[in-house]
Amino acid sequence: MTDGRITLAVDAMGGDRAPGEIVAGALGAVDELGVAVRLFGRASEIRACLPGGEPPEHVEMVDCADVIAMGDEPAASVRRLPDSSIVRAADAVRDGEADALVGAGNTGAAMAASLLRMGRVRGIARPAIAVAIPVPGSHPQVLLDAGATVDVEPEWLVQFARMGRIYARTRWGVAEPTVGLLSNGEEEGKGDELRKRTGALLRAEPGFVGNVEGTDLMVPGGPDVVVTDGFSGNLVLKTLEAALRSFSGLVLSILTSESLADVSDRVVPPLVEAAATFDPDVTGGAMLMGVRGVTIISHGSSSARAIVNACGLAAECVRADVVGQLAGTVGRAG
Repeated sequence: MTDGRITLAVDAMGGDRAPGEIVAGALGAVDELGVAVRLFGRASEIRACLPGGEPPEHVEMVDCADVIAMGDEPAASVRRLPDSSIVRAADAVRDGEADALVGAGNTGAAMAASLLRMGRVRGIARPAIAVAIPVPGSHPQVLLDAGATVDVEPEWLVQFARMGRIYARTRWGVAEPTVGLLSNGEEEGKGDELRKRTGALLRAEPGFVGNVEGTDLMVPGGPDVVVTDGFSGNLVLKTLEAALRSFSGLVLSILTSESLADVSDRVVPPLVEAAATFDPDVTGGAMLMGVRGVTIISHGSSSARAIVNACGLAAECVRADVVGQLAGTVGRAG
């Protein structure tokens, strides 16, 4: 089926808009990116989304009896439902039948399936979700963890910093990525006990620039990698997304008002183009780092366009051998 193409295991049942948008995105990825796709889920529902009712070339359906819903308890569901779409997709990566997993469903289930089925990279204590934060006029920053490990130890955050540096280096070619520890002040010694203990350890790490604040995100000249625990990282990510949506909506409403009708035709198109940089659908997803396989976790409301871009990210991480880089450096160092 693959003809040498990278093969992606896509959870067709995961996400608020599944299976329609997921299947459409997977088909788009085959056409636009030159990958092969295995769609995991209920065959009857997937088939209903396929033109002509049958998978085209380079697309395969894998019938799965079960689906882990967004509200289901992740780890217990993964253990209880081995024939669910996300578990079968993770199995395919583990068994070498696919090169990467893409899922937009229950984030906890995607993490649990990846951990339990693929396993962790040796030497890495806990996984982390690495999110690309857009920076105007520059390459993105890496924020991790964005939600995989809520309660952390200082030594784990040091590993997150190492993983983040490898991600920045392999994805964007940053030769010597800088690392900042997210805290409530830039001064040394600021923050809670976790931040203080972590800062002391990170001072021995390459590229560490000290504590950084939320104002150091999304600005040129900020650190290439921002490290924090999964609880605060997830809050930061969702706050940024909400603020950007709110601000974009406000600006567009003003520019499209009747009082500015004479300039809106000239101003709105370039503004919309610039705003697309901050659209989560453009990024597509985030990589779960620390497991023995490429797993891309997409937003629950992902559109077909987001899935195409998530598949692109998955293929990029496979080609860059991000997992191999982690195993050869971070795992050994940890």
